[in-house]
Amino acid sequence: MSLLKKDNIALRALEPLDINLLLAVENNTELWFVSESNLPLSKAILESYIENAKQDIYEAKQFRFVIEYRGETAGLIDVFDFDPIALKVGVGIVVLPRFRGKGISKEALTLLQQLATQTWQIHQMYAHISVENSISLKAFTSCGFKESGYLKDWKKWKGAYSDMHVLQWFSGL
Repeated sequence: MSLLKKDNIALRALEPLDINLLLAVENNTELWFVSESNLPLSKAILESYIENAKQDIYEAKQFRFVIEYRGETAGLIDVFDFDPIALKVGVGIVVLPRFRGKGISKEALTLLQQLATQTWQIHQMYAHISVENSISLKAFTSCGFKESGYLKDWKKWKGAYSDMHVLQWFSGL
């Protein structure tokens, strides 16, 4: 059952059947740069994560949604560092390779913005995006995120430092 749906995109909560998706995403070493992971996660750990993913965002301070595109699992969109006092939250997204180039990130972000303002009364969302990731930068800016800062040598990956854009989106609430 989808939490939010518009046109070809739906956002829903994690389900036990999503274990293979999580294994593929969390153990993809190319994504460790953005997730700040540096060790593979076991199936048991990820099954436990799915089991505990029912926690309310006010309790867990994070929530992971599965992105569906035309009924197929296309990726994940996460909110994290939820601050119920300042009404802000971080956001990250990953779209599986075979679904890229279809505008899925933009549509998923738009649905998330709708949920965040209508349900959580979010004042702002933020994201850190590597300067090398022009596709992600385009998706976020197309949804109204504006660059508010620049972090020099913020992440180290494979022996090299990378700069990050800091983007913010304000709901107008």
